Amino acid sequence: MNPMRTLLLGMADSPTCKRLLTGWGVTRRVVKRFVPGETLDEAAAAVAQVNAEGLTATMNPLGENVANEATATASTNAYIEILDRIAADGLGSNISVKLTMLGLDLGHDIAIANLRRVLQAAERHDNFVRIDMEASPYVESTLEIFRELRADHPKVGAVIQTYLRRSGDDIEALISEGASVRVVKGAYNEPPEVAFPDKADVDRNFVAILDRLARADARENGVRVAIGSHDPAILAKGSELIESQGIEAGWEFQMLYGIGKQHQRELAAAGHDVRIYVSYGVAWYPWFMRRLAERPANVLFFLRHLFG
Repeated sequence: MNPMRTLLLGMADSPTCKRLLTGWGVTRRVVKRFVPGETLDEAAAAVAQVNAEGLTATMNPLGENVANEATATASTNAYIEILDRIAADGLGSNISVKLTMLGLDLGHDIAIANLRRVLQAAERHDNFVRIDMEASPYVESTLEIFRELRADHPKVGAVIQTYLRRSGDDIEALISEGASVRVVKGAYNEPPEVAFPDKADVDRNFVAILDRLARADARENGVRVAIGSHDPAILAKGSELIESQGIEAGWEFQMLYGIGKQHQRELAAAGHDVRIYVSYGVAWYPWFMRRLAERPANVLFFLRHLFG
């Protein structure tokens, strides 16, 4: 693994680094390029701007691993509030949820019950919910919950991380089920027996998974694909597959707020569906450090503004 990536992922989990970096006002000013704010009002304003540019969005409140049922319930209520706000403001957005925010660490049944409430709220507004994928110990339980609730709530999607060695098998199962799948590289600090340590292998697996998703049987099963990447090579591969396979619907590109705006514009101008993840909230620090670990260019941007 790249030493810089290892360092940044370690910093994401370090209370000392969090205290030092979040205490600097200039850090908040730099982070605002990627995280438009800490409140739902600020996120809704960012989504409205994204919509004005002709793009759709996903609202992604930040946070993980709640410690008690009361906090899990509060997180569930917050997700429902977001869905209500999207409908009230007429925003072109869906939402992304983390099962550890809904109490997965506290028990399977707690997470199931809370997610069901969120999905029922989404159905009232004819909206869609993406279940985010977290660190490798949660993959199996996340996919189990996705499958259990999708039977009654079809407008829900999963995420596959291409740095995980198991993802090829997971994709085959999701294809057979006709699932909606978001494909990303992955951003957690994983051991080499679980995840590919080299970026080249992660990228090769990403391309292999996209190739598999573009095959006729996947499309015939109703699989929908979201390409979550800013990597120009991955974006080009997605565009090539859409064109060469004659894919007219069901595939979209998903990028993060504040990153790769030129690519966003180019893909939209070429007629592709582009969705922007608008992440927000007080728990921005670990998310931000993982984004730095994903793209060295983000590190240079951050350092220039931090020390310049």
